[in-house]
Amino acid sequence: MRSIGEMARDGGLSVSALRFYDRAGVLAPAWVDPVSGYRWYEPEQLEEARLLARLRRAGMPLADIRLVLAAWSGTDTVLVRGLLQAHLRRLELGLSDARSEFSTLRALLDHRENPMTSLRTASARLSVPAPELAAALDAVRFAAGTDAELPMLGGILFDIEGEGLHLVATDRYRMAVAQARTTGYGGSRVQAVVPLPLADAMRALLNGEESVQLAVDGDRVTLETGDRQAAGQSLGHDFPDYRRLVHLPAGHRAHVDTAAFREALETGPVRASETRKQDGEPQDLSVLRVTENGTVILCDDGDDDQNIVAVNREFLLHALAAGARDELVLELGAPTAPLAIRRADDEDSFSILMPVRLEN
Repeated sequence: MRSIGEMARDGGLSVSALRFYDRAGVLAPAWVDPVSGYRWYEPEQLEEARLLARLRRAGMPLADIRLVLAAWSGTDTVLVRGLLQAHLRRLELGLSDARSEFSTLRALLDHRENPMTSLRTASARLSVPAPELAAALDAVRFAAGTDAELPMLGGILFDIEGEGLHLVATDRYRMAVAQARTTGYGGSRVQAVVPLPLADAMRALLNGEESVQLAVDGDRVTLETGDRQAAGQSLGHDFPDYRRLVHLPAGHRAHVDTAAFREALETGPVRASETRKQDGEPQDLSVLRVTENGTVILCDDGDDDQNIVAVNREFLLHALAAGARDELVLELGAPTAPLAIRRADDEDSFSILMPVRLEN
């Protein structure tokens, strides 16, 4: 018989997925140890696991998968073929509807009039304390995107308005926002999306305590400090309106000791995500919950609490490091709401992680 780990490895399903499909009555183990609760599978169940994995990758509903598995070993294949054909038809109809909607959206974009002057064609010159700009870059750099199909996310937004400078980066799954004080401008809003190589070159110049000069002139961005300069073109794309994305529903706020929480994440339980992958491999998820006394704990696989939030563990570790504080504030809402990591002394510098749906 195969252990649940061997079944996961050979069948193409994660251990947590196998546990879920057992609870859902889709693929039950042949035997469960009454003492340890450990699951064991017959050799012939490997084919069922592989079939289940294929059907789930194709997006078939569990109700239909149950029928496919129940009829798969029979001699009459009419039911199985009918279920496969019906699901394929649903996918084709869904794709056709999606194409129609996207065609309409593209037409709306093509015909939309925007008489306002673009925020990317304006100019601004201002001074920024070097330590504050360095800290802001460090706080957001980890969240910048690398997807070639979304080039506008492959940089850091410099959003200048009045005497404030906000830096923003996002790769869709996480977002980081930081701010720095400025002097010498005080005008209307100006934006520039600074490509990562230029942002890194700017960061390399920020090793002093004096103020540096930042200039945005159309699509050109320049940072000067003493006799040194980093300059280049901004990305020719509009950045998403991040202000609409940072208004989160109310949730639980909990203070965490950053070092202790980081150690707990690195050594604590993880779950594998089948719904979101990196480089073809399931993500390691940390599942969090706030207790009644306001403590954030890591949940194991058996925790069925309705208020748990699952996030990419690597992303959360990056956010803790970028927070650059001995103590940080975590805001957890519903399982479908983003997780916010904030500095207790600076509410305007924070990062947001998108939750990951658990199999169960």
